[in-house]
Amino acid sequence: MGYLKYFKQNWNSNTQESKELNKERLMQWRREPVTVRIHRPTRLDRARSLGYKAKKGFILVRQKATRGGRQRPDIKGGRRTAHSSQRKDVSKNYQLVCEERAAKKYVNCEVLNSYYVGKDGKNIWYEVILIERDNPSVFLNKETAWALDTKNKVLRGLTSAGRKSRGLRKKGIGSEKTRPSRKANKH
Repeated sequence: MGYLKYFKQNWNSNTQESKELNKERLMQWRREPVTVRIHRPTRLDRARSLGYKAKKGFILVRQKATRGGRQRPDIKGGRRTAHSSQRKDVSKNYQLVCEERAAKKYVNCEVLNSYYVGKDGKNIWYEVILIERDNPSVFLNKETAWALDTKNKVLRGLTSAGRKSRGLRKKGIGSEKTRPSRKANKH
């Protein structure tokens, strides 16, 4: 096993020092803007396992999302059963929301993947790995060119978090109506 095993053990450890360090990080991140470009990953083991490389063309962004339910606007006129509740159940997970927001901020980049870095009572943070579309060191390299095959993967639900929210993690019996999409099987 390599050195990344120790990074993973350190991240998963429940010691007092790691708890205090995490608390300090969250306090600092709360004061930062919603989208922050960072120069090195907080969790190197996770970033490397998802395809991050420390070279030109790879960008890391720490994205914050507000936790809690979604609400419809306050409906004033009429009473219909659909409007009886303001609560709105959305199938998107926080990870997908963070990826989409990072992609909208960095329009010349493609989302490769993302991973969880922390949460408190109000917010949740993910670090999103982005690849520059117009960087020759990315699209001329065979190891990284595959990530730029299609455009706007995150907005079409093709990243890992997007596929999860679309119900595509399961195959076979019981998941016949998830493919090609839920809307396509709505009869």
